Amino acid sequence: MRYQITAILFDKKGRPLSVGRNSYTKTHPLMARESAKHGEPYKVFLHAEIDAIVKCKDMDKAHRIVVMRFDANGLPVNAKPCRICQGLLSTYNLRIEHT
Repeated sequence: MRYQITAILFDKKGRPLSVGRNSYTKTHPLMARESAKHGEPYKVFLHAEIDAIVKCKDMDKAHRIVVMRFDANGLPVNAKPCRICQGLLSTYNLRIEHT
């Protein structure tokens, strides 16, 4: 089953900085590097958290990230960053919220 995952980066005042979405067809060099670093080089398709980081124009302003996951019917389901994304998010000292 495929899920739609969305990650939103916010600054300290709660203003959105970027929105990322997962993709089952796209990748990015950062995704490939982080996947290999965590021993999972086959997980190269773009994760929402990494998409949000790539799209953010100023990561120095990023304070927290909210990760949301929706099932095929558009209903929210539990979400949590995978260990690849968790590792990258911790390097930015982001507060992580998930639904």
